[in-house]
Amino acid sequence: MAAPRIVLGIESSCDETGAGLVRAGRLLGHAVASSMDEHARFGGVVPEIAARAHVHALNPVVRRALDQAGLRLGDIGAVAVTTGPGLSGALQVGLAGAKGLAYALDVPLYGVHHLAGHVAADILEHGPLPDPCVVLIVSGGHTSLLLVRDLARDPITHLGDTLDDAAGECFDKVARVFGLPYPGGPAVDRAARAGSADAVAFPRPLTGPGDDPYAFSFSGLKTAAARWAERHADGAGVLPVADGAAALQEAVADVLTRKAVAACADHGVDTLVVVGGVAANSRVRALADERCRAAGITLRVPPLGLCTDNGAMIAAVGDLLVRAGAEPAPLDVSIDPSAPLEYAALHPTTTFARAA
Repeated sequence: MAAPRIVLGIESSCDETGAGLVRAGRLLGHAVASSMDEHARFGGVVPEIAARAHVHALNPVVRRALDQAGLRLGDIGAVAVTTGPGLSGALQVGLAGAKGLAYALDVPLYGVHHLAGHVAADILEHGPLPDPCVVLIVSGGHTSLLLVRDLARDPITHLGDTLDDAAGECFDKVARVFGLPYPGGPAVDRAARAGSADAVAFPRPLTGPGDDPYAFSFSGLKTAAARWAERHADGAGVLPVADGAAALQEAVADVLTRKAVAACADHGVDTLVVVGGVAANSRVRALADERCRAAGITLRVPPLGLCTDNGAMIAAVGDLLVRAGAEPAPLDVSIDPSAPLEYAALHPTTTFARAA
């Protein structure tokens, strides 16, 4: 039997340029370059700045990942790249680089769904995903509850998604109102350490008896936090930010974990996987652990370095696809900035050419 291929993964969907190397489910090395500081003064990601940053960072990031793994370009046996969703210009940079490498090395190319990458990130820490498992994806642009079976082969079932703002988007927007820096999620988490989660009775959207049990909505919570900030700034313009941050974080964590644990119980699933940038939030992690323990559910959360966007997670999906015998993408594969999450592979071919 041939030795497992080493898969290079490339991620460039937003403001992080990532490269990772995975073989047979094991992370060999990865590197990330972020352009976040360049966006901070604008209060959010500027697509043109992100795309230019990817152009400058892509080759050095690939080289750093190879150096960390003690490998050469010639050791790469397949290339996986994020082809959607994400910023169009940013995705184009990563795809162009991946195509060039796959062509030059004469190795197969795989187009990968960005969110499937977040799911696969957990494999690098905890091993193969249980079949089935419930996955909660929480990030700046996405909040979804999924039922996942074989990530490489099977369609992904959406139990619920956000109807408006994602959890991370809510953090970013409220942080701006509170006078906290961008990105808002880490800033809210830091500020909350000095506050009281009980100080403000923020709403828990879509948790009533007649609401969709798996859908999310954070727009109203964002508005409630903004209105609270308007009302509670004292005459000198000083806002009790720590209390507001703690209460906001508690509301988000409460809704996320309540619905995720309920989904596990309702579907007879004993493993919850929490992934995405907001999975790095300390209160989300702590409350998920508390509620999973109480319900007898195994909780899996990737380490902090694999929660945010990175190339290792894309390589992990590519590795699964290679080992499952998925047909590679054609070299004329294109990006899909608004791709729905249906399969891990983001190109027309979904057949499997050989046995695992």
